[in-house]
Formats: sequence, structure tokens, C-alpha cells
Amino acid sequence: MDAFDYVDEQKAPPPRNVSALIWNLMTALVLLGVVLVAVVAAMIFFNPQTGINPFPPPTLPALASFPTSTPTARSILPPTWTPTATLEPTVTNTPRPTPTPLLTETAVLPAEATITPGGMTFEVQQGNPVAISSAAFRPEQGCNWMGVGGQALDLSGAPVQWLIVQLGGVLDGKGVQDLTMTGTATQYDRGGFEFTLADQPVASKNTLWVQLLDQAGLPLSEKIYFETFEDCDKNLIVINLKQVR
Repeated sequence: MDAFDYVDEQKAPPPRNVSALIWNLMTALVLLGVVLVAVVAAMIFFNPQTGINPFPPPTLPALASFPTSTPTARSILPPTWTPTATLEPTVTNTPRPTPTPLLTETAVLPAEATITPGGMTFEVQQGNPVAISSAAFRPEQGCNWMGVGGQALDLSGAPVQWLIVQLGGVLDGKGVQDLTMTGTATQYDRGGFEFTLADQPVASKNTLWVQLLDQAGLPLSEKIYFETFEDCDKNLIVINLKQVR
């Protein structure tokens, strides 16, 4: 061996360990993957609806909201309503020396409020009552039904809800008494009401009536008497009421 060969052997680099390099590279990739998985898991944890979540939670349905009804009955009471209540205490004393005061209180509550001149708040709309076929409002009933319905309108012609409607009278020899409210039969519009009278057309001559009341039970209209007919084409009596003051 000469001197040049000895120098070359001293400067030759050691052979690389390829296996160790591969394992180092794989270890780095695994660590990088672990970091990425941790980042993705954190993003999904704090925002389950993120687009990278392969299994997002189901979207909750929107809460149903119902309109809030505001009774308007008291706001349309006529200024001329004057319920009459009489409270008259009577004191009777026996002669002395033994005074015995007797107190008698009599409260008279009329069944119907006294109405001062000026008329009712609501009146029957012109052309009502009118008898028609129920097919327009109850097509499924045919001739196996008879009733009365309509609606209440305010001064501007808008429907009025939550007023009491009273039904009374006699039909086919039997007493009739029932209550409902405007706004419960929306097939006649938002201020509609309806009563079922019978399961078939029955004739009567002004023995039935309806009346509009406020929520305190005070009348807002006169009793409106109406006829019924033994006719399938006249098995619905329509009565619309209009506020006039």
C-alpha cells in the first residue's frame, strides 16, 4: 500500500444507515399525524357543526311559535254602557232604652245591563241573516248538518277576535243554549264563529237568536232572531255583525 492509498482510506465517509433514516422519517410522519388528529379533534369538540366533522350532530328543529292573541273586547265597549247596581242599606232602630239597629242590604244585579240612548256597539250587517247552503263552508257534511255562523267586524271592517257569542231559543220543541267566541271558526275569516244546530235541516220561525257579548258578559248587540229552513240549500244561516260605534 502506498501513501496515497492510505490517505484515501482515512478520508472515506462512513456508510449511511438507511434503515435508521427510514425509521426516523416514519417517526416524524407519525408525530405529524398525531398533531393533525389532535388539532382536528379539538376543532370538532369546540364546533361540532364544522365542515370537517364527518358525523355532525343533527340540526334541532326550529321551535314552533304561536301567535299571541290580544283580546280586544274591553277596548270597544261603548262609553254609554251603564250597569245598574242598587245597594240600599236600611237601618231600623227599636225605641230606647234598648236600641237594636237592623241593617238590611239589598243589591240588585240586573240580568242585562241598562242601555242608555245611543244603541248597541254592534249591529247586524246589511243583508243578514241570510240562508245559504253549507257546501261553501262544510262541504263534507252535505245535508246532514244545520248551523249558524258568521263573523264580527270592527269600525274599519277588520275581523274582531275573542268576543263572546251566545246562542239561545227553541228548536223543534227543545231549548237551545250555547256559547262560543269570535275567532274560533276561521273558515268565516279571523273573526268567525259557528254553532251546530242539528244533524239535518229543520224549519223554525224566529225562535232562535244569537247575541254578541263582551268578556264581562255585557251585551254588545241586540238579540238577533233568525229563521231556519227544512231545505238542504238553506241549512246554514250566516249572520255578520259590524261595529257601528
